[in-house]
Amino acid sequence: MMDKILQPDGRSVVRVKVVNRGHQQLPAYATPQSAGMDLRANLDAPITLHPMERRLIPTGLHIALPEGYEAQIRPRSGLALKHGLTVLNAPGTIDADYRGEVGVVLINLSDKDFVVNDGERIAQMVIARYEQSELVVVEELDETVRGEGGYGHTGVK
Repeated sequence: MMDKILQPDGRSVVRVKVVNRGHQQLPAYATPQSAGMDLRANLDAPITLHPMERRLIPTGLHIALPEGYEAQIRPRSGLALKHGLTVLNAPGTIDADYRGEVGVVLINLSDKDFVVNDGERIAQMVIARYEQSELVVVEELDETVRGEGGYGHTGVK
């Protein structure tokens, strides 16, 4: 099976094999230009996340990405803004050779309990191309205008 297909509108689409061992619909893009697909909680019973509590939320999905691609698990902005809920290791990375269940590490950063219900959209999954690197040891690096200016450096006047 080819990793990429060309759509009638000219867009290139990466094929990702998926096994759905849960009872939720497959992730889908909400709009034609969405970068991420919504992932849903696949639960037998609701899970209450207390303030500052973190839990691994199952999705029921297992994926096989083509070599050279990763799946990034990112927070949903609405959950973050309205409820203080985010993905703890954002973005989480799913490597092309991982075949286990896709899980989402959620944390409740608010001061109120949050109940995760079955089927709730809990995160986004973005499929992204990457390249591996070869580290080359050198004695010094080339000079730049920024130099060693670190955190907050470019915002200071």
